Amino acid sequence: MPKLKSKILVVDDNAGIRSALNILLPMRFAEVELIASPKVLMEAMRQFKPDAVLLDMNFETDTNTGNEGLFWLSELKRNFPEVEVVLFTAYADIALAVEGMKRGAFDFVVKPWDNAKLLATLETACKKHRVGTHSVGTHRMCPPYTNATPPMQWGKSEAMKNLRHMVEMAAPTDATVLILGENGTGKDVLANEIHRLSNRSAKPMVSVDIGAITETLFESEMFGHVKGAFTDAHADHIGKFEQANGTTLFLDEIGNIPLTQQAKLLRVIQNRTITRVGDTRPIPIDIRLICATNMDLAKMVKEGRFREDLFYRINTMVLQLPPLRERKDEIVSLSELFIKQYATKYHRTANSLSDEARKLLLRCRWSGNIRELQGCIEKAVIYSESEQIQAADLQIRASELMEEKTPKLKNETLESAEEQVIRNAMRQYNGNLTLVAKALKISRPTLYSRLKKYGI
Repeated sequence: MPKLKSKILVVDDNAGIRSALNILLPMRFAEVELIASPKVLMEAMRQFKPDAVLLDMNFETDTNTGNEGLFWLSELKRNFPEVEVVLFTAYADIALAVEGMKRGAFDFVVKPWDNAKLLATLETACKKHRVGTHSVGTHRMCPPYTNATPPMQWGKSEAMKNLRHMVEMAAPTDATVLILGENGTGKDVLANEIHRLSNRSAKPMVSVDIGAITETLFESEMFGHVKGAFTDAHADHIGKFEQANGTTLFLDEIGNIPLTQQAKLLRVIQNRTITRVGDTRPIPIDIRLICATNMDLAKMVKEGRFREDLFYRINTMVLQLPPLRERKDEIVSLSELFIKQYATKYHRTANSLSDEARKLLLRCRWSGNIRELQGCIEKAVIYSESEQIQAADLQIRASELMEEKTPKLKNETLESAEEQVIRNAMRQYNGNLTLVAKALKISRPTLYSRLKKYGI
């Protein structure tokens, strides 16, 4: 494999680690410089001008910031924002490394490291640096949406605004993302949006429904197999991880992975190498991982149904997708999007919603979230006989509607309401019956009758 025309700066106070990296890194990168102390880091940056920095998280220095790695990361991003920083951390420092990702680090590598993983991470960081420094301005052009990847509907709720900000921060990095949310909330659409905004968007994202893979076929489907590996292996098969090399791998319903297969998945995610079934040759992979689930993984960890180490490997960045009932401002816009989609598909004339249809959509519970709404609109487009979808076309049952909140009188009966009005008027006009009768627009005899009736 030819060397990359890239420059790597290593900052680590461990002489043994520097010696090992001084052998490994020059095999892949054109120039490598290693320094023992971050005290000379800024000067080394100015003179060496690296594409990427491999930065240790802890040093024996007099820096009293609480964590040296985060301090020097901040200094690097402040003074050299275009240079990618990969954090070098011990297993116990992973929480700090995650914090570093939030502060702008490209990725992190755990010690003791896997050579292939380290090289692949640094190579990707260098590629991102080259793309960033050669692009016009500071914004990368994102590919347009396609029919296969519908647009993400952000809405105006505070929760969705916060989510959008987090996505825009996380997408350009290679950080592993875990998307949480109820069934039908659009976790796959959000994963597509992250990929679209990433530096890997030139290649399509590879999606896998973990729940649809049987336990016996898991290794073959995910890691591939070679010809003759088992009875029906008539040819070599490339697994999903290999298919996603250089792009994003989306593992949907990650909570459904059998406990027996979790260790194998963890090993691949950690080492960034796969071995096909029936083969012994490790194959390095360069992927960006996004996982999604509707399950409570933290609870599953406590119950022993999900590995704790795998859980912490996939939740570097956690994004919570709210249910549709908390995103009411998106219901109409999503409905209009689906109307356009299905009118084209079924050659119908429907292109809008009537006012009554809009009101009905907003009153529905949508327990099945966006998926349920999509199905409802699809049927409505098919049944509609005009350009406007009517409330009846939606076929929403009364049991699916939320109770309308209407203002209630303090007392329930008309008589008690009348009594209250008269008492209020008597207080307002200090018992002046002429003024009270005039204000209530009734005659004095009628007022006398009501006063007697209610004992006023």
